Amino acid sequence: MSTKKHPTIDLQASLASFQQSPSTRREFLRRSGIGLGTLGLAGIMSDESRNVIASPNPNPMSPKTPQFAPRAKAVIHLFMNGGPSQVDTFDPKPALDKYHGQPLPTNLRTERETGAAYRSPFKFKKYGESGIEVSELFADVGEMIDDVCVIRSMHANVPNH
Repeated sequence: MSTKKHPTIDLQASLASFQQSPSTRREFLRRSGIGLGTLGLAGIMSDESRNVIASPNPNPMSPKTPQFAPRAKAVIHLFMNGGPSQVDTFDPKPALDKYHGQPLPTNLRTERETGAAYRSPFKFKKYGESGIEVSELFADVGEMIDDVCVIRSMHANVPNH
């Protein structure tokens, strides 16, 4: 029998160090965003998914073989977990300049009482033949903006995101 003394662990103190206030939706997404994406990717790339596509009588809800052969050679997915806001990068909001420092108009629904509107502290400039406005934060990207796909199709009736 060993007479070595093992260090004691204060379980209560250890648990207390891991206890935190309840997570907000934003905090949950910040912490789990990459993990959730990885789970989705694993499902897409699994052998089972490939077999479902190749089977002669797949479930009507299963992924289908693409109508056209894929042409994309590469995809750059920007998962900007905690990254800069879209209003500070590639999506200027002229209305934020108009309402800067003022309370939001009362006809905008919000989840809770919100403060004043604030414009981006960064300047935007039009680049390339396309004239896409890009923030000074990404001036180097602006120089090649005609080779970049900028998607600005997200719209919402509620200004919480």
